Amino acid sequence: MLHAEGPLLTVDVGERTARETTIDELLEATVGGRATATALAHERIPFDADPFGPANRAYVSTGPLQQSTMSFTGRMNMTGLSPLTDGLVSSNAGGYLSRNFVGTGISVLELTGESDDLLAVHVTDDGVTFEAVPELEGATVPETSDYMSEHHDLGPEHCLAIGPAGENLVRFASVMTFDSRAFGRGGLGAVLGSKNVKCVTFAGDADPPVEIPDPPESEIHREAATADDRQRRQGTTGSTEFINDNFALPTRYFREYEFEDVAGIGGNAVEAKKYKKGACSACAYACKLPTRDEESGLETEGPEFETVYAFGSQQGVGDIVDVMQANELCDTLGMDTISAGVTVAAYLASEDEFGNADLAQEVTEQIAYREGIGDRLAEGVARVHDDLGVDDYTVKGMEFAAHDGRVLHGQGLSYAVANRGADHLYASMLSLEYSGDLDPQGTSGKAATLVERENYSAFLDTGIVCVFGSDYVTEDRLETLFDADYDDLLAVGARTVALERHFNNQRGFDRDDDGLPYEIPDLEDSIAEYYAERGWNDDGMVPTEALESPPAPSAD
Repeated sequence: MLHAEGPLLTVDVGERTARETTIDELLEATVGGRATATALAHERIPFDADPFGPANRAYVSTGPLQQSTMSFTGRMNMTGLSPLTDGLVSSNAGGYLSRNFVGTGISVLELTGESDDLLAVHVTDDGVTFEAVPELEGATVPETSDYMSEHHDLGPEHCLAIGPAGENLVRFASVMTFDSRAFGRGGLGAVLGSKNVKCVTFAGDADPPVEIPDPPESEIHREAATADDRQRRQGTTGSTEFINDNFALPTRYFREYEFEDVAGIGGNAVEAKKYKKGACSACAYACKLPTRDEESGLETEGPEFETVYAFGSQQGVGDIVDVMQANELCDTLGMDTISAGVTVAAYLASEDEFGNADLAQEVTEQIAYREGIGDRLAEGVARVHDDLGVDDYTVKGMEFAAHDGRVLHGQGLSYAVANRGADHLYASMLSLEYSGDLDPQGTSGKAATLVERENYSAFLDTGIVCVFGSDYVTEDRLETLFDADYDDLLAVGARTVALERHFNNQRGFDRDDDGLPYEIPDLEDSIAEYYAERGWNDDGMVPTEALESPPAPSAD
């Protein structure tokens, strides 16, 4: 099976040491990306670790396809113990970092320890250097990138950086690359903040020996370049009105199911502000959204659909320029737009201030700096909902994505059992229910489909393949690219999901954590069916014999 090449590079930021470990056997079994990082995290992060403590570890990893020039492969994975959910979380981001990461010659970076000084870590094919950067304390993400460009000739395409939110341990702080692309969900930016790591840069000319079959590499690239999809023009916002009119767009902190001002924040409104094409590394699909408001001069990248939901309909805000401003604030300060927007919406609900975009943006900035009410809101909805007097719309502490499980019941089941919490991309059942390939009503009989979708999504995060390339990187092409049967690829995903669940089990997660803050049909029976499909115990625990993946090397 095709897999990533290169050693694990362990960087202890407290001791200022770097050490390489050969992990060829692990890569052969886990391919790369999320699967490799999850196996390492399971073995090397203590089950009782504090997410903000030095024993937590953050993994940045690549898959074999990042060593190609194929469309839909300009992405990276990041894994660690989440300060938002208190379980393992993996997130991935696009942009232009992946090829620079590959150039260092490693397959995985592991960050551990805790620095006394605010630190930049520079990783190259010649080694690792450490730089104290006290002048970057409180710097925004673009300010950090500008510093690295000026002092090291390394632009934002070489950088991972955190903003003030990460430094201030906001539980949903993101790690940013290329200034506007986010390892968003789960608060991994706060993990770097707890380690006092402001920035990590990557540069080098290593050329790992991975051969990508062609075709389909060139075929996929050509089809991506000539596609006439609405998503190429409007990104994920292209479905906003369709979802609002035919399913549900959660509005005013889940009080309503549709938003009367959807036209002001939907795909056409976003496209009207788009002023050039945007892409990720090596991708001809170019579905990103560089947008500009000519009147104010505001420029940002996006907003994508999830941000339109979180800072638009959820807050009762119907002007795309307001949503663009919130999007830019989150990117600049380093926060996940979903969790930030939903948390601010919960605050607006408590104050009866829906539609007050100025207040929403003021509070968003306060969260990043933990000032005023922002200090409480930086903990996320699950930890402050009682104080606010609102319902706890989270699963495992993670705020809900836009796709409403009260209407899309298969997606609701996915939210309930997902190791990551209420994240839409953990299985993407929503795509089957929106398209009509799966009846959105009811959960009975959907467990087997959910298991397959989870396994498939886990493998895409392992390869690594962008989820928006699924119409082009088809099952048969995946088999050719990875020189493996499709079922073997799904098995890699299944082992990854099991390792995540087993790790969380050791931290106290069980069936009581698999649920929803609302009722949908047959949920309890469907959760039991899901466990049975997985071969897990009735209490949601993973038996040891289900952990088929070979062990990762132990930490010293």
